[in-house]
Amino acid sequence: MTDMLGEALHQLRLSGTLYCRADLTAPWGIAVPPLPGCLALVVVTAGSARLEIDGSEPRHLAAGSLTLLPHGTPHVFRSGPDVPTEPLFDLPVEMLSDCYELLSHGGGGERTQVTYGVLRFDTATGDRLTRQLPPVLHLDGWDADDSGWLNSTLRLIAREAQELRPGGETVLTRLADVLVIQAIRAWLADAPEARQGWLAALRDEQVGRALAAIHRAPGRDWSLVSLAREAGMSRSAFAERFTALVGEPAMRYLGDWRMQSARTHLGASDEPLSAVAHRFGYRSEAAFGRAFKRAFGVSPGSTRAG
Repeated sequence: MTDMLGEALHQLRLSGTLYCRADLTAPWGIAVPPLPGCLALVVVTAGSARLEIDGSEPRHLAAGSLTLLPHGTPHVFRSGPDVPTEPLFDLPVEMLSDCYELLSHGGGGERTQVTYGVLRFDTATGDRLTRQLPPVLHLDGWDADDSGWLNSTLRLIAREAQELRPGGETVLTRLADVLVIQAIRAWLADAPEARQGWLAALRDEQVGRALAAIHRAPGRDWSLVSLAREAGMSRSAFAERFTALVGEPAMRYLGDWRMQSARTHLGASDEPLSAVAHRFGYRSEAAFGRAFKRAFGVSPGSTRAG
């Protein structure tokens, strides 16, 4: 993995919206609605499940498997074909904290245990990366001789899920975060699609340097000339190569990166809007506000208030 790609991955930050330990007994069926802006992590720690997504063949999830649904796509879990389903958020749960719950559901037959997480990336890096991930990312861990990290992490999750001990909730949520990042790293190492688009640009020796410069200092007064200088290329050659690899012109990419980064920053900081505007390369709060509203349809202030 190149240094520029590794640097981008280092910027990934996840926040968990929901973590659920589900104890299911056949027959059972659960329908998960769309989860906009989120990704779903499914770890089967005992038994098995059937995963169904519109437009794809059903997938058998065995114990020791990890499945990532990066685009918040609606999906169905069942104990078997044609088993009726109930909406996930209509099922009664025991809340252990604001974002961790226990779910028991089913008809009393064969048992399946699942650790389920709904997470979102909190950085512009995560947004870009998610766009390139496939609809389903699946790894079988317990039987994979070359996946020692997955094997050991899944077994630790399974052990913690059997009986929640003091601190177990924290352990499970942190392990879920680790699994998401590790699964993405495994995909990056093996998948041909990981060598296309933005990810290919990060691996490129010249364009990768310009991308890293933008990511490190989005508020700098960048121009096409200064970015080309970072890449060690002429202005015209850089402009052509950047667009060919990334799929959009360099200055448009810069503007989008600034907006995504600013939105993340607003959600985590009470810094005055004038200072946020300056931080992300805008000379006035008004100019920043106009650009932000064009990008997201709302004002920066309302984003923070939400």
